[in-house]
Amino acid sequence: MNIQKVAILSPGEMGGAVGRELGRNGLNIFTCLAGRSPKTTEIAHDSGIRDLPDLTSLINECDLILSILVPAEAPGVAEAVAATIRTSGAEVVFADCNAVSPQTVRAIASTIEWAGGAFVDAGIIGGPPGTDYFPTFYASGPRAGVLSQLDGRGIRVVDLGGDPGRASALKMTYAAMTKGTAALRTALLVAAHRLGVYDTLCDELQTSQPDAFSQMQNSMRRLPTVAHRWIGEMEEIASTFEAVGVTPDFHLGAADMFRLVELADLAGDGGIEVPTLRDAIAAIAVLDDRRRST
Repeated sequence: MNIQKVAILSPGEMGGAVGRELGRNGLNIFTCLAGRSPKTTEIAHDSGIRDLPDLTSLINECDLILSILVPAEAPGVAEAVAATIRTSGAEVVFADCNAVSPQTVRAIASTIEWAGGAFVDAGIIGGPPGTDYFPTFYASGPRAGVLSQLDGRGIRVVDLGGDPGRASALKMTYAAMTKGTAALRTALLVAAHRLGVYDTLCDELQTSQPDAFSQMQNSMRRLPTVAHRWIGEMEEIASTFEAVGVTPDFHLGAADMFRLVELADLAGDGGIEVPTLRDAIAAIAVLDDRRRST
């Protein structure tokens, strides 16, 4: 199959940037914005992604669908796509690029393939693409080679071979470290704040662990805008670990920390981030105190 037309579901921060870069590299990029938020609509328009009126039009138009969503939405979108494929008889490849467990992705693969579609398991490592930066899409499953046609066109693609679930397994174990570490750092700083040793700990970290302290500061600048997305990802990692006999408790705890960050509303209604690491940790600690007292 020669890929010329690609659908992005949905053009959020990552999906919009992927669509923009693929479009800049010669592909025709589409989406369906029905029911999407004003922010998503704005991202799609700014990224040059063409809006089609409904899912049927999108699936009939495109060769490849890239599902790039928060984990909780991935199965439902796959079911909607599968229902449309069954009705229309469209020949389309569906690539699930979401941060979900191998178990979840295998269930999604069954849904798509039962409807008559082709399936690719994909795991994204890295942030949104830009002019000088390519994230890596690891792909697995019998049709993974289809995704390789996008390699060098704003993203990097690595074909892992094997069955669906292999790419998601890599994504889960990688994110277990990167995003799990962000949760751990947040938790230890909240604990230090409540124990009255926050300033002393930060002074010590700046002296003996300067790189780790810098990463804490950088992480907290971004965390208020992504914590809501990372909750489900931590739960999927926990499920992945439990399925192979490794404790899920680390990442269930990480999900809990990201819930606190989300509830603390550090970005505020106006989207203005808390100016300092100290202020952010204090806000989370206060919220945790209130939660424990109710």
